[in-house]
Amino acid sequence: SAMGTGMRNSVDLAVKQANAKGTIPGWEIQFVAEDDQASPDAGKNAATKLTGDKDVIGVVGPLNSSVGQAIQPILESAGIPLVSPANTNPTLTKGADAANPKRTYATYFRTCTTDAIQGPFAAQYLLANGMTKVATIHDKKAYGQGLVDAFTAEFKKGGGTITSAQTINPDESNYQAVVSAISPTGPQAVYYVGEYPQAGPLSQQMKAAGLNVPLMGGDGIYHPKYVDLAGKTSEGDLSTSVGAPTDSTDAGKKFLADYDAAKYAEPAAAYGGYSYDAANAIINALKVSLKDAANAKAARDATTTEVGKVSFDGVTGKVSFDEYGDATSKVLTVYKVTGGKWVAAKTDTFK
Repeated sequence: SAMGTGMRNSVDLAVKQANAKGTIPGWEIQFVAEDDQASPDAGKNAATKLTGDKDVIGVVGPLNSSVGQAIQPILESAGIPLVSPANTNPTLTKGADAANPKRTYATYFRTCTTDAIQGPFAAQYLLANGMTKVATIHDKKAYGQGLVDAFTAEFKKGGGTITSAQTINPDESNYQAVVSAISPTGPQAVYYVGEYPQAGPLSQQMKAAGLNVPLMGGDGIYHPKYVDLAGKTSEGDLSTSVGAPTDSTDAGKKFLADYDAAKYAEPAAAYGGYSYDAANAIINALKVSLKDAANAKAARDATTTEVGKVSFDGVTGKVSFDEYGDATSKVLTVYKVTGGKWVAAKTDTFK
């Protein structure tokens, strides 16, 4: 929810700004938020509810790839474009056969890059910093499994060794068995992919057991609350996240200033900028699709077509989509906990 509320607020901000500017003459955009509770079943219920509303013309979300998998066919059946700011599992756009990519859902897009890029980026960073032995852990969800698989392939390709491959249950809080399994293998780092509520205690328990190596995670742990949960033991831990730091660009600084001025109770967090850009991708499409439309429902197909054509400078960089609906931008950042907060350690375009 800490990431989800930032996403919700950022979309709300984009909608309010568009209405204030009269971006789509003759139309007012209304924003409605549904909570998928990070659950595929709750996501299905929310998506079904939205498809039953004739005025729904676009959806931003969800946060979790597993929820994205569940709601893609529901929104596709109604012709409603779905733009995710946070789904990183590659199969959502290219199907399960990586060797023969095929777009499965024409209405699905995303503004973030994928695990096929993020995992290798993390692997290259560790190898470049002399860490050739790594243990992996994931939470058995689509996001965790996909990112660990991508990381592992690149890490081995670069000459690294996976000393141990473990999994945890998302609702666990005691990780002693996993720590005991990976400690004797002598990893120089632990690559964990899941969410920060599990990663914080895991980092604590690793260090308490004498496994004093960095825990590196995906974007699921890139949140201030991870540092709060892990405490001082998080110092030196790492995470990757898509894009450049929001406050590193003029557009990002303006977005954050506007967000602060709107006085939302929660921070924009890791996916605020991507949500803002996702909302504006739909809004830009609506400029064309609603121009001569009789009603919102009649403009859904045209809106999907126009989302696929957008190209504008957003908070997260150039916003546009390839033939699969993936973001064309492939910028990522490695963050390191330094002095009790996440600090950018490396930002680069993946090659």
